[in-house]
Amino acid sequence: METIEMTAAELQRLREELNELESGGRSAIAARIKTAREWGDLKENGEYHAAKEAQAHLETRILRLREQVRSAVVVEGTGGDDVRHGSTVEVTDLGKGDTQTFKIVSPNEANPKEGLISSASPVAQALIGARPGDEVEIAIPAGVRRLRIDSIS
Repeated sequence: METIEMTAAELQRLREELNELESGGRSAIAARIKTAREWGDLKENGEYHAAKEAQAHLETRILRLREQVRSAVVVEGTGGDDVRHGSTVEVTDLGKGDTQTFKIVSPNEANPKEGLISSASPVAQALIGARPGDEVEIAIPAGVRRLRIDSIS
């Protein structure tokens, strides 16, 4: 089984979402299906079919969350001299001269638009283990991107 590194807070959020879907989510879908059944002929009942489809999506999400919780390995990245999972890193792009801030999170928490990058991404893989002042290179389709680590928190 492949492991997924995540912080304790990330794992807690997954468990909370899973708990909500298994209790409240399933109850809400069951109520929708019950109401739709009361409307009569199931063959031509669009609401019934929509509710059954929503139920299938919910069960798929529950299975995925269960697998992520089972595969979770808790790592704590804060407090250290080098970049690790959970670290917030400020870098300077040496080619462009601009600065960016990234937080390294598990793949299911990643949201690049918000500066949350997956620990499995090429950028995070290049940054992990680096210290302030270090320069790292990342292969990109247009060539090589060079980043300097300015700070870690």
